[in-house]
Amino acid sequence: MHLPRITLPTAIRPTRIAVGVSGGVDSAVAALLVRDSGIPAMAVFLRIWHDTLDEKAIAHVDSEQALAEEMADQLHMPFTVLDGNEAFRRHVVEHFIQSYAHGETPNPCVHCNRHVRWGFMLSAVRELGASHLATGHYARLRGKEPIRLLRSSDPGKDQSYMLSFLDQQQLQHALFPIGELSKARVREIARFAGLFAADRPDSQDLCFIGEGGYRSFLERHAPNAFHGGPIFNTNGEEIGRHAGLVNYTVGQRKGIGIAQPHPLYVVAKDVAQNALIVGSRESLGGTSLRAGPMHWVAGHAPALPARLLLRTRYTAPEVIAEVQPVDSNSIHATLANSVPDITPGQAAVLYMGDECLGGGIIQAC
Repeated sequence: MHLPRITLPTAIRPTRIAVGVSGGVDSAVAALLVRDSGIPAMAVFLRIWHDTLDEKAIAHVDSEQALAEEMADQLHMPFTVLDGNEAFRRHVVEHFIQSYAHGETPNPCVHCNRHVRWGFMLSAVRELGASHLATGHYARLRGKEPIRLLRSSDPGKDQSYMLSFLDQQQLQHALFPIGELSKARVREIARFAGLFAADRPDSQDLCFIGEGGYRSFLERHAPNAFHGGPIFNTNGEEIGRHAGLVNYTVGQRKGIGIAQPHPLYVVAKDVAQNALIVGSRESLGGTSLRAGPMHWVAGHAPALPARLLLRTRYTAPEVIAEVQPVDSNSIHATLANSVPDITPGQAAVLYMGDECLGGGIIQAC
């Protein structure tokens, strides 16, 4: 089998590449392609904060590190462990807890990529002599000044949404070796190379939450956030009581605990009144949002107003939106059709064709 060559779009010539490895198939194939590029390479494992109140979470981190080291040995690559505990706790875990306490539903991966992987981790590998950090993300880079962030060739695995808050300095030192490949092709390469991670299933959970889910995590680390309050329908009538706004997210149907002739969905959370607003599925949709502070991949905003594609969650389909500036650091978007789960705390990410322009955190809808 002919293995693909990695693309080097950056203006900075790679002298040594550090590959972030996890023991999964994506990072394994990324490391394989970097190793075979002829550029000196090393494998690095980022050991992040884990829940010391959850023994299984501790065991999971230890297991991931062991798998990553085994993979590096299989590829005959130097292996280093980086202690990202403090950076991850400060930028991801604390933000996660505070966001839920303020009635938001955050996306930790966006903040992790911006502050931890291409903040702490990139700085650490550069101190070790690496000019670039490669990861197993599904995204592509094009151009040099500025570097453009594009969707992956595999639309089903595209992770440009998660990388939308990276800046030009970070992207100049970033490589995504599998961004041109489909997931099926990645597994095919791994099997051909005899990598033990070839058929390892993808991780589906937030890496630091533990087995009990985010509610159990918040009960351990933010018990004061669980204040009961009223549940109102969309007519303003109190129809029940909730056990804490942190237990709910916009669009949720199960677990509301109220018997009605028709299914009820969480429509909104009123933090000021500590109230949960519920209604029919038809009342769930929204056609506008405000987001900010905005981060633009190119380092500056595109010409606005403009008709762009917008994604309100990582798994949400894109929708056409008329985007206008509200001020120098936020935007208002009017959507061409109703989107059911626009949620404060999630990232609103903008695209022009295949190019990811950047994004901002949803403030209101």
